[in-house]
Amino acid sequence: MKKELAKNYDPQGIENRLYSKWEEKKYFHAEVDETKKPFTIVIPPPNITGQLHMGHALDNTMQDILIRYKRMEGYNALWQPGTDHASIATEVKVINELKKQGITKADLGREGFLEKCWDWRKEYGGRIVKQLKKLGSSCDWDRERFTMDEGCNKAVTEVFVKMHEKGYIYKGKRMVNWCPICKTSISDAEVEYKEQASHFWHIKYPLIEDDGTVSTTKFLEFATTRPETMLGDTAVAVNPEDPRYKDYIGKNVMLPIINRPIPVVGDEHADMEFGTGVVKITPGHDPNDFEVGKRHNLEVINILNDDATINENGGKFEGMDRYEARKLIVEELDNMGLLVSIEDMTHNVGTHDRCGETVEPMVKDQWFVKMDELIKPAVKAIEDGEIQLIPKSMEKTYYNWTNNIKDWCISRQLWWGHRIPAWYCDECGEIVVAKEAPTVCPKCGCKHLTQDPDTLDTWFSSALWPFETLGWPEITEDLKYFYPTDVLVTGYDIIFFWVIRMIFSGFEQMGEKPFKTVLFHGLVRDSQGRKMSKSLGNGIDPLEIIDQYGADALRLTLITGNAPGNDMRFYIERVENSRNFANKVWNASRFIMMNMGDDEESAINKPAPEGLEPVDHWILSKFNNTVKEVTDNMDKFEMGIAVQKVYDFIWEEFCDWYIEMVKPRLYNSDNKVSRDAAMWTLQTVLIGGLKLLHPFMPFITEEIFCTIQDEEESIMISSWPVYKDEWNFADDEKSIETIKEAVRGIRNVRTQMNVAPSRKAKVFVVSDSDEMLDIFRTGKLFFESLAYANESVCQKDKEGIADDAVSVVIPGCNIYIPFAELVDIKAEIERLNKEKGKLEGELKRSQAMLSNEKFLSKAPEAKIAEEKEKQAKYKQQYDQIVERLAQLEK
Repeated sequence: MKKELAKNYDPQGIENRLYSKWEEKKYFHAEVDETKKPFTIVIPPPNITGQLHMGHALDNTMQDILIRYKRMEGYNALWQPGTDHASIATEVKVINELKKQGITKADLGREGFLEKCWDWRKEYGGRIVKQLKKLGSSCDWDRERFTMDEGCNKAVTEVFVKMHEKGYIYKGKRMVNWCPICKTSISDAEVEYKEQASHFWHIKYPLIEDDGTVSTTKFLEFATTRPETMLGDTAVAVNPEDPRYKDYIGKNVMLPIINRPIPVVGDEHADMEFGTGVVKITPGHDPNDFEVGKRHNLEVINILNDDATINENGGKFEGMDRYEARKLIVEELDNMGLLVSIEDMTHNVGTHDRCGETVEPMVKDQWFVKMDELIKPAVKAIEDGEIQLIPKSMEKTYYNWTNNIKDWCISRQLWWGHRIPAWYCDECGEIVVAKEAPTVCPKCGCKHLTQDPDTLDTWFSSALWPFETLGWPEITEDLKYFYPTDVLVTGYDIIFFWVIRMIFSGFEQMGEKPFKTVLFHGLVRDSQGRKMSKSLGNGIDPLEIIDQYGADALRLTLITGNAPGNDMRFYIERVENSRNFANKVWNASRFIMMNMGDDEESAINKPAPEGLEPVDHWILSKFNNTVKEVTDNMDKFEMGIAVQKVYDFIWEEFCDWYIEMVKPRLYNSDNKVSRDAAMWTLQTVLIGGLKLLHPFMPFITEEIFCTIQDEEESIMISSWPVYKDEWNFADDEKSIETIKEAVRGIRNVRTQMNVAPSRKAKVFVVSDSDEMLDIFRTGKLFFESLAYANESVCQKDKEGIADDAVSVVIPGCNIYIPFAELVDIKAEIERLNKEKGKLEGELKRSQAMLSNEKFLSKAPEAKIAEEKEKQAKYKQQYDQIVERLAQLEK
């Protein structure tokens, strides 16, 4: 008994069922198999706090397309999944939950708080994984990892200890970005610059005369955007080459309010061309000033507590919020006559990308990774092409990061995360870095040591992801087989957060690259081109789209028109178009299955070569070329181009043309050979088309594939189509394309004249070429059907054709339709004149190109030949129209 598809395509009715089947059958799972070539992708691990958004949907759709494609190509394809512990985000979530219960982090203590974090992870951490499954992600879930699992913790500890021993990890007082809300340091990459309205406060400090008195007439004037930091000023700087201030270098000015003498130093940091050429130096709260301070051995004074209130170094402002202190300091300077002016301005201010708070540059005792040597192999790998960035334009951004790299601050003042494996001797302060907790101080023998309370930056563990997920630091069989991985798919917005760090970590720990290719995608924006955000309220929930239209429709929408590195706009109308395409595929498949029959006599067998007709050759040849082109596009990671070719082939060539062309043969039971050839071709091309479509739309293709045939149990593990020389039918392709052009011409004419499709008419094909006439004679059956003809006649001249016949001109022949009673001859003349005008324009354009010496000297020969061919075609059509107009106007 033959299987049937449901009458209507219902994604909700099939997607969950099929995904469960795939999981049960272990189709996603990969094991070491030396008989196969591996293909590996590691998922960018989503945060356990995360919920599926359009960026996730695009990123994971692209990965799933690649992994399904390679799996069908016969590779041992592993898509390694996992989630990220997301230190700051998770800690904030748990703290907020505790607040609702009237509990603080301090109330619980470290161990109690960590228990709550693990409970939260258990309850909510798997949510994003379930959502990825709804999308159809074919990850090897048996291998799912977590960045704080036992294996990852072991890897992180191994790297920290090893790099500390080599001198790459050190502890020191350096300038960091400090978040007063999260009360932790953050890396430069986590600072998001936002435009804010502010002021330039122009202030002057009085000079201290040689006799020690404070001058009332001599001042050094400068401008600042953060007047409160003057509490920590330890110098003012001028350029040593600036003639205005040369004599001031070595003298002192009086720091107002604090009443502390501070030196005037000569330093190139002061720009003679900018402002007054004088800058205040606050080494404790500005990264540039910190470097100036090191050059001149200046004191570093920190004026802020961790919550950005003023500390004891701020004198009478102690305990005030930084902005409250700013206001009072400005008022006091004004009263002292030292506030020159206030200038409105707009500038970019660093904020924490997690909480949005303005960050404060502060000097803190932190752990750092020394980057100058580590980054070199990561640069060389791109320069030498060992790692390919797609699109290539991303190299500029990459080098911008690597060329300006600073030591990486890796310590965070958080409890949730990998705790730093460093202990301090309670007696002598010796720092001991070790894989296991030390029992005795190696310096003084004290047995009381306290572990560093800080945790590591989340990205420290993520940087090891490509190899720690495969068993490192153990040299496992998985690691030897699946590493290095093949492709990393990620957004361009985390090139420094993650990509660069993985690359230098791969070279440092494994001695080779972590992946061969990095494929960058852009952002998914709303229909107006705006970034989706909570503040704008313009976010679109992918799960809602899936519930309404199905995962396949969402996937097709996200990948259609997608180009590496480019942002895309999301329109709900495009999702509807994708759903319509799914319906088209479903209905075409149902039509084919309805005509397959359900007995042995109806079994579809491959016909003898002579049993296939030219139109069968045409669709096989079209499919063959599509296979070749799509495979080439996929290998170049041009997924947007590939899916468009599959879409166009299935919708236009297969559904709109071939199925319509063979309908007369399916309904003609007298010619079983022809009918069987048509059915075999329909089924063969449909199955091949489904395979090409499967990586993009996995659910609908699986449902149809498993219904239309029973030789293979799943399209997922079937073979990707390959180009076949024996399916190259160039002559038949050309013939059928000629008929298609004629049909399009006839339909256009009938549409312009508002002739109903039900109104049949006799069609004359006139050409002096026997080859052209044979094309129409051979395709007579489907030509008449598609051209709404009750009869078609092929002849070499116009004998027997009425003067009022409407014409269609294609290269090599004229087609006449004698239904003058349906046609206003005046309108026909007007139509031909319009066509004549268009051709005159094309001929003029073509002649201009072929007369242009610049074009002829620079264009490739093939392009020139193509243009000449076009000109000849236009000229032939033009002459035919002129002749036809002359006949009608008699």
